[in-house]
Amino acid sequence: MTYRAPVRDLMFALTEIVGVDRLMGDGAYPDLDRDTLAAVLEAAGTMAADVLAPLNQAGDRAGATYQNGRVTAAPGFAAAYKAFADGGWTSLAADPAFGGQGLPKALELAVFETLHAANMAFSLCPMLTQGAIEAIHAHGSDRQKQLYLPRMIAGEWTGAMNLTEPQSGSDLGTLRTRAEPDGDGGYRLHGQKIFITWGDHDCTDNIVHLVLARLPDAPAGSRGISLFLAPKILVGDDGTMGEANALRPGGIEHKLGIHASPTCIMLFEGAKAELVGEPNQGLAHMFTMMNAARLNVGMEGVGIAERAYQQALAFAQERRQGRSAWTNEASAPLFDHPDVRRMLAGMKARIEAARALCLLTAVSADLARVAPSAEDRAVARLREEVLTPIAKAWSTDLGVEVASLGVQIHGGMGFIEETGAAQHYRDARIAPIYEGTNGIQAIDLAGRKLGLEGGAGMAALIADIRADAETLFDHKTAGMEPLGQRLNFAADALEDATTWIAARRGAPDGLAGATPYLKLAGEVIGGWLLARGALAAADGRAGDKAYGEARIALARHYAETVLSQAPGQVAGATAGADTLAALDAAALGA
Repeated sequence: MTYRAPVRDLMFALTEIVGVDRLMGDGAYPDLDRDTLAAVLEAAGTMAADVLAPLNQAGDRAGATYQNGRVTAAPGFAAAYKAFADGGWTSLAADPAFGGQGLPKALELAVFETLHAANMAFSLCPMLTQGAIEAIHAHGSDRQKQLYLPRMIAGEWTGAMNLTEPQSGSDLGTLRTRAEPDGDGGYRLHGQKIFITWGDHDCTDNIVHLVLARLPDAPAGSRGISLFLAPKILVGDDGTMGEANALRPGGIEHKLGIHASPTCIMLFEGAKAELVGEPNQGLAHMFTMMNAARLNVGMEGVGIAERAYQQALAFAQERRQGRSAWTNEASAPLFDHPDVRRMLAGMKARIEAARALCLLTAVSADLARVAPSAEDRAVARLREEVLTPIAKAWSTDLGVEVASLGVQIHGGMGFIEETGAAQHYRDARIAPIYEGTNGIQAIDLAGRKLGLEGGAGMAALIADIRADAETLFDHKTAGMEPLGQRLNFAADALEDATTWIAARRGAPDGLAGATPYLKLAGEVIGGWLLARGALAAADGRAGDKAYGEARIALARHYAETVLSQAPGQVAGATAGADTLAALDAAALGA
């Protein structure tokens, strides 16, 4: 199954829904215009379709391999990474002072959707390198920036994030990896890390490892974690590469999916390292990298959903079976069966909603850095903070759901590996676990983000939703008023649930309702963004008439099938924890 980058949908979301124009003209990127956006996305789509997509299924079958203490990438991946780096794709949003192109994060994220869709296992490598670049740029010393950033931004070296350990999982406060002073101003790392994505490979000459570890006098728990930089190959002060560092992969995991992405056990056996940032502030520093990765993982969910959808849509048009419900044609395409078309329409609408949600988060991140006034930057930062856990969790759950529907539309053929539909489902399943499980994202939203600035972040979102609902009420285009009504009822539901959850932040009732609350928030915000697209289409800003009509129809379908359920979801989010407390181990059959 070939892949075609959805450049038109990406452009529509960027320009007509999430307001990327706010970054242009008089904004921080005065030389950026819509023609440039389109050119970058077209080129990215071509690279993704022609270079990365053909390696996806073959890479899944061959996988990365581990032998004699070394990891070898899947066949073709090293050459693809070189082509990727040579094309400048590793430098899109990086600082020009270190060789970057200085483009907006929103454009970089849109490019990454095409990478995730074409070859998710491949895209994890540049994605994590991007996060390492951001962490070093934010917290590294001038020497570290000058020594490492230019090579990483150029794609000559990659980056890896070394967080958890066998006993830790998501509880990083229990880390045991030690950082012992070496007497020369540096440190020696001792310990084992697990689940290290692209922790070792043969695609580049060096890998820059960012590692969480404890200093000898560190306090217990998460307050005693520091961040260290340890390259695979030691680097001199003049940038020359020396001998191998005392770190190595102890093996790679055999996983459900993303077989071509080497997930390593990393052993640090006295590896030379240097402190990044302040002692005992490692977790805060690493969150720079993790937050970048969380948004990108959200877009990963969108990308894999788009790939699964494209394949399911093509199959539904090609496969003939049964009689058409609309034309009564015998041996009709699956597409002409209402239930199949219902699934496809739901897949498409949800993808567009999640895409816009992730891009809105990215535009907010850009504005948080470059908006002209301190007040505007603060407002954008708050919106980014509130949206990030929703973008990550809701979009990755959606990726799994859409990939599962892709298998369903294929029927028995979807369960057969040769079609490729099963691979999308297997690959998608890791994303809700990555970078803090989706349950952790929900707790972060309900327990911390709702409390920021006295709840102003979610209140502002709900106010914007209501404002657009009012615009829909007054619009003359057919179908706009009922869309506005659905959206307004959904906003009521989100506001009711927000009030209840916010009053119980951190308590068992709030924790029990966190995940259904995040789901409700994602669905309502997604419906709002689709409605914004419908308004743009109704006002003639969608290009040709057929595309505009399709955008309106997608928004209406989503409102009828998803937003219509929002009032009922409040009960699930506000049920409390009493029944869960009664369902102890004995009650659950332990």
